[in-house]
Amino acid sequence: MSSAIASRRYALALLEVAADGNFLETVTEDLQNIQEVISGSHDLQLALKSPLVKGDAKSRILENIFGSHVCDKTMVFLKLLAHKKRANLLSEVVTEFNSLLDERNGYLNADVKSAVKLSDEQARELVNGLSVRTGKKIRAKMSLDESLIGGFTVKIGDTILDGSVSHQLQLLKKSLSAEAV
Repeated sequence: MSSAIASRRYALALLEVAADGNFLETVTEDLQNIQEVISGSHDLQLALKSPLVKGDAKSRILENIFGSHVCDKTMVFLKLLAHKKRANLLSEVVTEFNSLLDERNGYLNADVKSAVKLSDEQARELVNGLSVRTGKKIRAKMSLDESLIGGFTVKIGDTILDGSVSHQLQLLKKSLSAEAV
């Protein structure tokens, strides 16, 4: 089974159990803290991914680091991952969990790149337009990309909406090249 499929299955199982058991908020906070610790520790990343570190050792490592900082149910999940030799997927499981939680709550994450900084009103109008178009609540991450010349691009999942001047120029160039042949 691929790591992406396994990560999604573990994340989905955790989400369903946490939602059914009314401890979803606690688990969500725990996973956010776990992700921050993993991201900040190269040694922990190596230990979790190393095939030389056995499942029991990984379980002890996770318990020593997170035991007093997460709820019992989250700790049981971490030990389960280690026992099933899936501790190397912990970071991916957390990412999948967050994606599934967003999907469950009707959120989509959008990466918006614009040639110039959008005003608050422009950003709000763009987010509202995307919400209407998708039927979901949009959580937008705005950034600048001066190579766009003008306009903006929006990436939501696998979909890219390109309203940039550079893209329009490329389309015009293709159109003119096709007519010349």
